[in-house]
Amino acid sequence: IAMLAGGHVLLEGYPGVAKTTLAKAFTTALGISYTRIQFTPDMLPQDITGHFFYNQKLNEFEVRKGPIFTNLLLADEINRTTPKTQSALLEAMQERQVTIEGRTFLLQPPFMVIATTNPLESEGVYTIPIAQADRFTFKLEMGYIGRERELELLRLKHEDRLGAAEVLRQSDYVELMAAYRGVYVGDDILSYIRDIVYASRESPLFSIGASPRAGEMMLKTAKARASVRGRAYVIPDDVKYVCR
Repeated sequence: IAMLAGGHVLLEGYPGVAKTTLAKAFTTALGISYTRIQFTPDMLPQDITGHFFYNQKLNEFEVRKGPIFTNLLLADEINRTTPKTQSALLEAMQERQVTIEGRTFLLQPPFMVIATTNPLESEGVYTIPIAQADRFTFKLEMGYIGRERELELLRLKHEDRLGAAEVLRQSDYVELMAAYRGVYVGDDILSYIRDIVYASRESPLFSIGASPRAGEMMLKTAKARASVRGRAYVIPDDVKYVCR
């Protein structure tokens, strides 16, 4: 849903609950390219975006593109690097482009960021700025699984049957986007989304209400949910689902 809506996902969970494994399985199933960045405190913005270097053989400057030039970027432990480096993702996440030393490079669709954070540790980590957190469409919490699922996981590990199968190809993304763009949204659904946004701004339960961008992403993700469910129109349940 997030990918079709042009959004990004923030995964929060304890170490070892397979956040990285989930992201890798997602890319394998969709047949898209994947890059993983392990964020550290000494990482610089150009380590993500890339930089120009001087080619002595050709006697000219060439661009060396960074790991952000991919379909899915897994930003592992994004809160372990400084806000300056975290902000290097903002332009790519919002504009689908990267600027390197004054030159702009477009990112090929689909482009999506899945970032992970560990809620346990508070030392040596940096809080994600609100301006960047607002770029994430969903914040999903990954916890421990139940007793039966845990036993099933151990069986799969023992039998080495955890590999993900490719379900789609990158070329299928064009058809998926065409179906997504063709989803009908009635005025009653638009009013429903507007009412939810305004209710959040007026409710004492929220210190900050939903922004116009939040309403836009509710609309886009509701359309994406209808599309993956095989419908060409949005119903109220689609809006409820993406708001949960």
